[in-house]
Amino acid sequence: MSFDLPALPYEMNALEPYISTTTMEYHYGKHHRTYVENLNKLVKDTEFAAMPLEDVVRKTADNPSYALIFNNAAQAWNHAFFWSCMSPNGGGRPEGEMLKKIERDFGSYENFRQEFKNAATSQFGSGWAWLAEKDGKLLVLKTSNADTPLAHGMKPLITVDVWEHAYYLDYQNRRVDFVDAFLDHLVNWKK
Repeated sequence: MSFDLPALPYEMNALEPYISTTTMEYHYGKHHRTYVENLNKLVKDTEFAAMPLEDVVRKTADNPSYALIFNNAAQAWNHAFFWSCMSPNGGGRPEGEMLKKIERDFGSYENFRQEFKNAATSQFGSGWAWLAEKDGKLLVLKTSNADTPLAHGMKPLITVDVWEHAYYLDYQNRRVDFVDAFLDHLVNWKK
């Protein structure tokens, strides 16, 4: 068994003007593909080769002996999840049950938005900002490099990639503008 690069849930140019086709070609077509290819090489003829990707992430987390496998597995999973967190028709406030949970745990959507934006823009270096659920409660967190709430017993709900390859071609050093575009125009609450 080997891991495959999952198809995008939309066309390569569907997120324009907020994420360009060029960024998608590099980010999805090169970065994400490389994580999947590296993972397949690393797990060939190991117990991990036959596991679902989520199980590989969980079983290799926090184990220095499996750091290379974890980094590539988690990045492959994080990226596949990230693509599903965006939609050409996304952005803005969630509705229904998600909005109720956000208001319950953050006080308001505006409070959530500010906390999520702070996590995304204050992540030093490469990483991710997440809306996750743990023990029935929503929380915002940031992770470095390949780390993911999945590796820590949490359920990821939404993420934004704040590695420079996710936004630099379109936004240069303006990460805050990228995060605003994600929240205002791309986030897929219906996911």
